[in-house]
Amino acid sequence: MTPPQKASYYTPRGGLPPQTALLTDRAVVTEAYTVIPRGVLSDIVTSVFPEWTRTRGWILNRPVAGGSTTFFQAIMEVQPGGGADRPEPQPEVEGFLFVTSGALSVVADGHAQTLTEGGFAYLPAGTAWSARNDADADATFVWIRKRYQPVDGHAPSVRFGNERDIEPSAMPGTDGKWRTTRMLDPQDLAYDMHVNVVTFEPGATIPFAETHVMEHGLLMLEGKAVYHLNGDWVEVQEGDYLSLRAFCPQACYAGGPSNFRYLLYKDVNRQILL
Repeated sequence: MTPPQKASYYTPRGGLPPQTALLTDRAVVTEAYTVIPRGVLSDIVTSVFPEWTRTRGWILNRPVAGGSTTFFQAIMEVQPGGGADRPEPQPEVEGFLFVTSGALSVVADGHAQTLTEGGFAYLPAGTAWSARNDADADATFVWIRKRYQPVDGHAPSVRFGNERDIEPSAMPGTDGKWRTTRMLDPQDLAYDMHVNVVTFEPGATIPFAETHVMEHGLLMLEGKAVYHLNGDWVEVQEGDYLSLRAFCPQACYAGGPSNFRYLLYKDVNRQILL
């Protein structure tokens, strides 16, 4: 039997395309979805944040008219010695961190944890937390932020872990070739978002056009696939990003030769307010 592959996590390194490069790329913004190819993540599109030192970020999603409205998502790169004592400027906003390279030291509600590749932290709204890079190499992580929607009788707590330590759940009828690693309990009403790592083995597929109310942020961690989005075929590879609006029809084929894996955000578990 072939031993399981070690999970990999694509991490952007910036730079700038040469003057000889063609302008044509796969970036597109439509009424239903946005595609940000990894080649877009150059030095000149980074942002700096007033709460952070020795840090830059590629903002992938923010609430915007005509786009996804429930979340912020960015790839953050922290140099050695950098970080933030109070990273979150809004007490009503929850956060989720997922490390793709290096090591990030996080302190939340008095609990300290060093997150390495695949490590994550869920940080409830109102949590006092900090993050620093105490290592000798850059630390890169995905930061998801959402305004929390509280529900009486259900309060989330700080959660640390590593996706490599969680047993994935196979999707029914797929013989385990399509599986989901759930980092937050999908049945716990304390959470109003899910963040999962989804894995497809080569040739596996979402065999129907999912059409649902949940918005999605998908960061491709490994491999390649072809997505069917609102009637369009879109080829993606590790490092690409998709932002999908509510009710955007979506399906995919995993292309191989390696597994196709992505980090998935979606909003869940709340009544629609009218």
